[in-house]
Formats: sequence, structure tokens, C-alpha cells
Amino acid sequence: MIPMYPYYGYETRCRQVPITFPPQHQDVQPGLEYVMNPIPISDNPEYKGSGKLAGKIAIITGGDSGIGRAIAIGFAKEGADMAIVYLYEREDAEATKQMVEQYGRRCLLIEGDLRNSVFSQEVVRRTLECYGRLDVLILNQGVQFPQESIAGISDEQLENTYRTNIFPHFYMTKAALPYLRPGSAIVSTASVTAYAGAPLLVDYSSTKGAVVSFTRSLSLQLVSKGIRVNAVAPGPIWTPLIVSSYSAEYVKTFGLETPMKRAGQPFELAPTYIYLASDDSSFVTGQVLHVNGGVMTET
Repeated sequence: MIPMYPYYGYETRCRQVPITFPPQHQDVQPGLEYVMNPIPISDNPEYKGSGKLAGKIAIITGGDSGIGRAIAIGFAKEGADMAIVYLYEREDAEATKQMVEQYGRRCLLIEGDLRNSVFSQEVVRRTLECYGRLDVLILNQGVQFPQESIAGISDEQLENTYRTNIFPHFYMTKAALPYLRPGSAIVSTASVTAYAGAPLLVDYSSTKGAVVSFTRSLSLQLVSKGIRVNAVAPGPIWTPLIVSSYSAEYVKTFGLETPMKRAGQPFELAPTYIYLASDDSSFVTGQVLHVNGGVMTET
């Protein structure tokens, strides 16, 4: 029998996490975290930083909430200052900034639309004006619009999904590359759907497949410059994107299809991004790390 919300029955090393969720839906993507129930868990209070990113400057796209917020908190614990790029979610972004600052680091908020190539240049320019350097680029923005049939994917939806999920990888990388140096890292958010597929997410899954190919190809191009390029492929993670894309009925059982029988929480992904951004992964490039609750994938 499926446990009904608000059942908290799975305990990680640091805290209990929900197995099921109350039905809920938001009408606008990529969604707002502060109105979700329950709020995604972004911080692991038992995670103690050890200076893995001390003195580093990072740009995190989609850093206002969800996975991006957890990355920002983890990076702050490891000593990084950062710029967070978000579309319209100002209240979420301000909350993330406060969390980063509570850990003694600086956080520059930059609001705008990454579907516009010119904005990527502004993001890099403002980051350099604020911090004077750039070491890590996290490409984490994304949208998804479930459709039961490919026939239901309009030209507008198709272009929006690609222009959001993959075009900024090119725009941001081109803008940032002149300022990256040996030891710098680019880390993208791919998805389990790039490997396992998803019948409701044909366009989204294909953009995440593009992220995987982008990662592998760009890593080969930049390896001689000492710049590492990797990605993380999350499984189902409790973020605003879920409640703003799926129906309230779907949300009730979100994540139960994984071998672990639950969705992941954003804090469970942060250490993977820290690893790929830090010198701990100095011999790792062109790889995709899977954090998906046990879903078997072909890499």
C-alpha cells in the first residue's frame, strides 16, 4: 500500500525526508519554492565544509531554489562566493542569498532571461565586476512541459524547452570561457531521462540528452586548457519544477517508482556538484554522475 502524506518514514543520516507529498500544482514555470508543501530540503546541517572551494567564484544558473539552492549552500560551506542567476523568482532568490550569507559567503543575485544570448554576457560581466574572477560555471536552468503525445508538443513549447534547457549552455560557456583558467570547472545538470527516457517528457528528455553530448564534446575541446567539464544526472528530486509542471494528482506519488521508493531532496545532490567543482575531481572530465535513487542507466 502507498503511504499517504504527510508520512515521514525514511531517515537519512542527517534527517527524515518525506516519502509522499500533498497534491499541489503551480501554473507558472519554473515555479516558486516558498509556497511548496513541504518545502524542499536544501541544507544538510551535518555537512561540514573543509575549504574545498575556498577562494573560488561560481556562477549558478537556476540557483534561486531546488537543486540550485542546495548547490549554493554547499558551495558556501566550502568557501565559495557566487552569483546566482534566476528568471523571476525574487523571493526565493533572496532567501537563498540569506542562507549563503549565513555561512559567511557573498552572493550576487542577477535576474534575467538566459534564453537571450546577450544576457549571458551581462551575467559574466557583472560577476567579474563584483568578484574580479570566475572559476566555476554551474548550468542548472530548466523547464519541462509534460505531454501525453508528441502531437501535443507545439512549436512554441519545443522552442521554449530547447531555448531554456540547452541554448544557455552555449551562451554562458562562450561568455565565461575567456575568464576560466586551468583548474576551472563547468558542471551541468542533465537528467535520468536522458538515459531512461520519459514518455511524458519527449522534448525535455531530448534536451537532457543534448546536455550529455555537450558535456562529453566540450570536455574534449577544453581538456588541453585544463578546464574540466562534467554533469550530474538527477533522478526525481522534490523541486518547484515538479509542482509547476505535473498535475496535483501526479505529485502525490512522485518518486515512488525509484528502487528507493521515494524522491530525492536537493541536499542529497549538493555533494556531487561540490566534488565536480573542486580539485577532488582533478582526474575527472567528460563524465556524468548519476544521483537517482537506484535507477539503472546505461552510461
